[in-house]
Amino acid sequence: MQIDLSGRTALVTGSTQGIGHAIATGLARAGARVVVNGRGEERIAEAVRTVREGSGSDDVTGAAGDLATEAGAATVLGTVPDVDILVNNLGIFGSVPPLEIDDAEWRRYFEVNVLASVRLIRAYLPGMKERGWGRVLNLASDSAVVTPAEMIHYGMTKTSLLAVSRGFAKDAAGTGVTVNSVIAGPTHTGGVENFVRELVGDGLPWDRAQREFMVAHRPQSLLQRLIEPEEIANMVVYLASPQASATTGGAVRVDGGYIDSILP
Repeated sequence: MQIDLSGRTALVTGSTQGIGHAIATGLARAGARVVVNGRGEERIAEAVRTVREGSGSDDVTGAAGDLATEAGAATVLGTVPDVDILVNNLGIFGSVPPLEIDDAEWRRYFEVNVLASVRLIRAYLPGMKERGWGRVLNLASDSAVVTPAEMIHYGMTKTSLLAVSRGFAKDAAGTGVTVNSVIAGPTHTGGVENFVRELVGDGLPWDRAQREFMVAHRPQSLLQRLIEPEEIANMVVYLASPQASATTGGAVRVDGGYIDSILP
């Protein structure tokens, strides 16, 4: 399948590292003009450089701004007033005993993981509908469906994104714009490495630590390994393409078979 996103502009939030960085690279490789987002100019500059190197494209720029705030979102929108492809990847996660999650932490997770995405959809969706083409992709997680006891606040936000995606897909019905969520399974990123070591201990070699984590904490995985960020990016690039024109309002899984269900 030859995916060609030439002439399309894509904004990938939280893309200075991890899954977002892999998605930005994949979209640039497919020919899109890519805007990398993060909070710091230095990290954005480095990410722009590495996305260009990894994709072979020079059509990569950056937009700094903390999208969890109205002011930060306004700054990014001022830099990038219109996009054809919006990938809401920004998110935070962490392990906290359920009864120790206070009100401030619940609010913080909702602001970063849900409201930041909603703000950008509200801003960019009208232009997509007017032009008759667009893609909105919200990065959810297996935790949206299989809520981990140690990350209830995180799971709640990812479940919310499934509803957000379905609802905005209905708003865009018949316009040529698709809105989907991507359910990512346990993925190998720097943040997840730290999380794994929190749960299984610091002293183990990474291969063994990963295996112990999967056996003890994610035994449902049919892959029996962490997913690589590029594997998530492959699905996002496809869903951003013209070839995925009939897929909308969906929760598309790239979870390594983690969710024990025959339905999407």
